[in-house]
Amino acid sequence: GGSVKAGKMPEGEKTRQCKHEEEQQQKEEEREGLIEFYGSYQELFQFFCSNTTIHGAIRLVCSKKNKMKTAFWSVLFFLTFGLMYWQFGILYREYFSYPVNLNLNLNSDRLTFPAVTLCTLNPYRYSAIRKKLDELDQITHQTLLDLYDYNMSLARSDWSTLSTQKRSSRSLLHHVQRHPLRRQKRDNLVNLPENSPSVDKNDWKIGFVLCSENNKDCFHQAYSSGVDAVREWYSFHYINILAQMPDAKALDESDFENFIYACRFNEATCDKANYTHFHHPLYGNCYTFNDNSSSLWTSSLPGINNGLSLVVRTEQNDFIPLLSTVTGARVMVHDQNEPAFMDDGGFNVRPGIETSISMRKEMTVRLGGSYSDCTEDGSDVPVQNLYSSRYTEQVCIRSCFQLNMVERCGCAYYFYPLPTRAEYCDYTKHVAWGYCYYKLLAEFKADVLGCFHKCRKPCKMTEYQLSAGYSRWPSAVSEDWVFYMLSQQNKYNITSKRNGVAKVNIFFEEWNYKTNGESPAFTVVTLLSQLGNQWSLWFGSSVLSVMELAELILDFIAITFILALRWFRSRQQLSPPGLPPNSHDNSAFQDEAPGLSPPHHFTVKAVVTMLPSYNSLEPRGLSRDGDMGHE
Repeated sequence: GGSVKAGKMPEGEKTRQCKHEEEQQQKEEEREGLIEFYGSYQELFQFFCSNTTIHGAIRLVCSKKNKMKTAFWSVLFFLTFGLMYWQFGILYREYFSYPVNLNLNLNSDRLTFPAVTLCTLNPYRYSAIRKKLDELDQITHQTLLDLYDYNMSLARSDWSTLSTQKRSSRSLLHHVQRHPLRRQKRDNLVNLPENSPSVDKNDWKIGFVLCSENNKDCFHQAYSSGVDAVREWYSFHYINILAQMPDAKALDESDFENFIYACRFNEATCDKANYTHFHHPLYGNCYTFNDNSSSLWTSSLPGINNGLSLVVRTEQNDFIPLLSTVTGARVMVHDQNEPAFMDDGGFNVRPGIETSISMRKEMTVRLGGSYSDCTEDGSDVPVQNLYSSRYTEQVCIRSCFQLNMVERCGCAYYFYPLPTRAEYCDYTKHVAWGYCYYKLLAEFKADVLGCFHKCRKPCKMTEYQLSAGYSRWPSAVSEDWVFYMLSQQNKYNITSKRNGVAKVNIFFEEWNYKTNGESPAFTVVTLLSQLGNQWSLWFGSSVLSVMELAELILDFIAITFILALRWFRSRQQLSPPGLPPNSHDNSAFQDEAPGLSPPHHFTVKAVVTMLPSYNSLEPRGLSRDGDMGHE
């Protein structure tokens, strides 16, 4: 009896041992919790809704005993989610449309004066082609006499000599007869005979016919105006004469002193170093001022006295009346290193008038890349630049047409630069080039060639906004001495004072110039800010709430993976036959009669072993103590 009492554990020590076991069990449970996942989707969702900082989520679990409230908050919660992501879609669509903001800046600085091109509007009878032009004028004289009974006055007196000359089959007359100028009835008069008394000469259209090389297909170029038809027909043959010149330098006959009577810039006299000369087929001799990039003019002050002032001769002498039907001069203002396209941006100066042109400079800078379809230098445009200048949209369009002309017609148009290994069109070598040209021109205007689509705007461009004022010059009281001084200075006797001279003033209106720039309207920072605004509006939460939602998604994926892995393992354990009965607890779920049809019956045997209570430990402990004491 004494040995049993001596081996009995004290009550305090027994309590400490129990606490120690509970702490060990709790630590083991905590260690297991670091790698455990939720047992079901319901447990995961309930934990998320109870602990998340997203507003409204707690309503999905706190009111689960009231099914109507749970359904209402569930619909409201997911509807809010849908509306928020709909707004997200709108924001993403706007971001990937790459919108831009237009920035307008006014700058004040000394301005570089632009290039100014001035043409005589007087295609001269150059000595290299004078003989053929005289022959063409005689043919035109006879054509107008046959069509309109008009006897054109001739500028030369040696037509009898020309008419008696023998011409070969390849002469100019042969080619003109191949492309004659004809009259054609209008559509509503097509069934009337030509000599009908009801048909007036004004009821006819005039034009000329261009046929293919084998004459199987013809193109009738008709005009409602006889003036336009005659001028176009004459220009067609005039271009062929120019194209026959082997060297274009033969047409380079500059007559600067007889065209420019006076030139001053910024109250200083101009000289030959300030201009370059080129020949235009229709506008005659052209002079470009301030085109030398080494010494460009700059305007120190705005106003008429600080710009370019020119006195030009506008009296036409030894001209070609069928090409030039106006009197005066043609002026164009453009940027340096850009060709002067006189047809596009030029305007005419009237004789006997002082034309004052004020300029305002305007620069445009566009964003490239995804923000706009512009090009930096034209290197990414699929059109070869045929001009010896920097890229512009007009340069690209004309180059595109010329390249298509060479490819389709086998020769180049005389008005545009000559590509490599090509020659200008001339009907002595290319019989049907006119037919091909007008057909191609119709396709070009309809953008069948795709030139307007291929040629993109430059990202940086400079334009000059012009406004003009006019006044009579010289005045009636001063014209006598002005003309006398000009005739003494230039040794030229002006026969028509009103149409003899004109004055042109080109100057900056003000120092300020405008810059139109672009900046991204929707950056990544703006996108994140707008997304955060939408998230806060619909759920009143922050970035950490987004992380909670991301954590929910990751936990959902992890639980799905674990459940799928367990299911896969259970299928593997059920499928192999002949396993030992005690190899796994699930062996009892094997079919007892695999040959029978369902329903299947399973017999589950579970062995439950109860843990001993604390009182049952005492005799075992006492016996141990007694044995130890007995020893």
